[in-house]
Amino acid sequence: MLAFMQLLFRYAFLKQQEIPLALSDWQYGLLVLSTVLLAAAGYVINNIYDVGTDSINKPNDVVVGKGITETAAYNIYIGLNISGVAIGFILSNIIMRPTFASLFILIASLLYFYATTLKQIMILGNFVVALLLAVSVLIIGVFDLFPATTAENQAQMASLFSILIDYALFAFMINFIREIVKDIEDVNGDYNMGMNTLPVAIGVNRAAKIALGFAVIAFILSGLYCNTYFMQNKLYITVFYAFATVLAPLLYFIVKIFSAKSQKEFHHLSSILKLILFFGILSILVIALNIKYNA
Repeated sequence: MLAFMQLLFRYAFLKQQEIPLALSDWQYGLLVLSTVLLAAAGYVINNIYDVGTDSINKPNDVVVGKGITETAAYNIYIGLNISGVAIGFILSNIIMRPTFASLFILIASLLYFYATTLKQIMILGNFVVALLLAVSVLIIGVFDLFPATTAENQAQMASLFSILIDYALFAFMINFIREIVKDIEDVNGDYNMGMNTLPVAIGVNRAAKIALGFAVIAFILSGLYCNTYFMQNKLYITVFYAFATVLAPLLYFIVKIFSAKSQKEFHHLSSILKLILFFGILSILVIALNIKYNA
């Protein structure tokens, strides 16, 4: 979904604007590849350190130690990281911003520390994962918009970057809630492994109420955003789309989490949030088409 999201923003949105972009198509492909490689590396290292909890929570999904050895998994992790950071270094030099390579190193480092340490710290691990997803949206602007910004197009570029920020915040909110729900779903394994996640620390019911609170905030903010930017600009197709795929499912989530008790129910709610995130990101295409249709 990460690659799809980045390609969507580039070709369904930025390419439709009359602006210069810093990266050519093949260079942007490298940016997408780099972020996917780093995300894959994060997935691998997370699986390595999650063998204990996954053996309890998802015994059928355990790969490390069954499908591949731990040594092989570490080698894959190192290879993915080196490749991702190297591509990031090349891209940073292509756009004449070599210091931007540090962003890829930071992402790789955060993913490592998340898997080894941060995920065991209440709320902080959830925050880091949500932040990294938001960064994968913002990195588009950093590499494709910022280097192509001039005094003449600064206002337009700033406006487009602000839209990316809006979507990054949306991705952060929904993914942050989802990470809490996933922790609730995995509470038994996390407890047995001595991890201090939110539901382990304060209990499932209280953690669910916190997730509910954040969901209500996300619902209100999304509704206000729809009214301010879509409704007032007469983007009625987008308004309908947002209601059907973001607001209504969020409301469903809010109602359902009240009574959710079992691991199966929380897994279902996690899937709902994943769909909200997907369709929320997809709205950039709907907006572009709606504007074109209205014009």
